[in-house]
Amino acid sequence: MKKSLPTLLAFGLCAGIFMTQTVSAAESKPANKAPGQQFAESISTLTGVAISPLLGTSAYGAVKYYRTPVERRASLPWFAQPWFWVPALLLVALCFVKDTAGTALPTALKKPLDVVDTVEHKISGLVATGAFVPFVVMMMNDSGPSSANLSSMGFAAIDLSWLYNIIMVPVAMVAFFIVFLASNAINILILLSPFTTVDAALKSFRLAVLGTVVASAWVNPWVGAAWALIIILISWFIAGWSFRLSHFGLVFIWDLFTLRRNRFMPDKTENKLFLGRKTNKVPARTYGKLSRNEAGKLVLNYRPWLVLSPRRLELPEGNYAPGRGLFYSEILRIEGDDAKTVILLPPRYRGHETELEKIYGFSATREVGLRAMWAWLRRTLGFKATAQPTAA
Repeated sequence: MKKSLPTLLAFGLCAGIFMTQTVSAAESKPANKAPGQQFAESISTLTGVAISPLLGTSAYGAVKYYRTPVERRASLPWFAQPWFWVPALLLVALCFVKDTAGTALPTALKKPLDVVDTVEHKISGLVATGAFVPFVVMMMNDSGPSSANLSSMGFAAIDLSWLYNIIMVPVAMVAFFIVFLASNAINILILLSPFTTVDAALKSFRLAVLGTVVASAWVNPWVGAAWALIIILISWFIAGWSFRLSHFGLVFIWDLFTLRRNRFMPDKTENKLFLGRKTNKVPARTYGKLSRNEAGKLVLNYRPWLVLSPRRLELPEGNYAPGRGLFYSEILRIEGDDAKTVILLPPRYRGHETELEKIYGFSATREVGLRAMWAWLRRTLGFKATAQPTAA
């Protein structure tokens, strides 16, 4: 993997170059360009930017700046101003350097850098969704298939651009957002992975997808648009998974780096947490509030996509106990000698497992994950270790 890291860096830089070439082609509008070609190129541009928002937006802005006459540069949008794209491209370069040295860095040093990368990716993606996508859609309207068809039918004087924008801007924003969600999910997987080699493999995969988008658009706009639409379709099918994973990562990042557990106390009746495994067709990492109903059963109240109508999930009956981990804790369902993770607790709950025992009537807290491994190692080497609580 270490030998492949220079290749990873080179591939990332090539992807940036290809993105620039694709944007350059999208900005030029020769008279002999086929009707709809600008539309096809813009689909590829939006998909590529959604995969890597900061790289795509800054590359687009830099090319637009240099292709605009000097006297008109002051009127360019924010992403085409040097105060944005110069530091943005420098940040992208630093991220590539960080990824190149990733396997050589200790996990404890690398993960904070991955957190910064994840936060940057999320912010730039959300900003691009609201501010960059509408601009590209309006550019698509200038030479898109609708205007070409109307001209050929003698309706050039009819301005239907407002109708086009009303329809296409929301559609493009949704398509951009679901591709961005899939890309952001990879960032969260990188952040949660304890292995630097897995991190490098995930980043290589994302760069490979970006490379196929920009390269196919560079070779042929229609092939690039078709491949971009396939990526959008795949992203649509995994949108729920991507959204849950992204929200899961956001909550964990916020709790860990704001030290929220130091100013948090569990609620006496219900607490916000994540479902740890698929249960009765409710997917893992569903976010909701855990409580006990009138019959004393554990119930998870949740809203799909956080905003849809509320639903309720009754957890299977059994013996439950908190599991204290190194970075976050869990709620386990004890079945003999087997303990299955049912609930994932955000980091704010770490150190508050005893309160959860009292609130929900759980069995005694036990160690899980790296803490359990460390306790086992101490016992194996003959050192004195804290007694492990057993389930009631």
